[in-house]
Amino acid sequence: MKYIYVGKIVNTHALKGEVRIISNFEFKDRVFMPTNTLYIGQFKSPETIETYRHHKQFDMVKFVGIDYINDVLKYKGDAVYIDYELLHLKEDEILESEFIGMNVYNNDTLIGKIEEYRNDNGNKVIRINDKFIPYNKDFISKIDKTNKSIYMHNIEVFL
Repeated sequence: MKYIYVGKIVNTHALKGEVRIISNFEFKDRVFMPTNTLYIGQFKSPETIETYRHHKQFDMVKFVGIDYINDVLKYKGDAVYIDYELLHLKEDEILESEFIGMNVYNNDTLIGKIEEYRNDNGNKVIRINDKFIPYNKDFISKIDKTNKSIYMHNIEVFL
């Protein structure tokens, strides 16, 4: 099983065993669904989602069989993971963590490897050879996850 980091449990909420999760995961709509299993903490303790709702900046989750605040206090401050297979990513979808180390081609010419992926105020950028290039679908011809390569076009101005 390949675990993917989704967020962190920052606190409990009320007395019924609900937790507050801070997450900026891009595929939340596939993660926080009733019956999905989250893996919590260092030992990846499996917990099944009973209910989910969004409240302010938090993702509020209640787990099956946990009905009291004392039962979830042990998870406060723990990281939350999900099984990679549960995401069912399409061919053109990729996780941020998979970007690092990918080869980047501009018009079939290798220009380097992705050194960093950053989301700056809603603008996604990748760093290649100490240059920042916008990560925009308009510049991407193809993403080859198998060969860890991204084929781009018309990015000469950024190089």
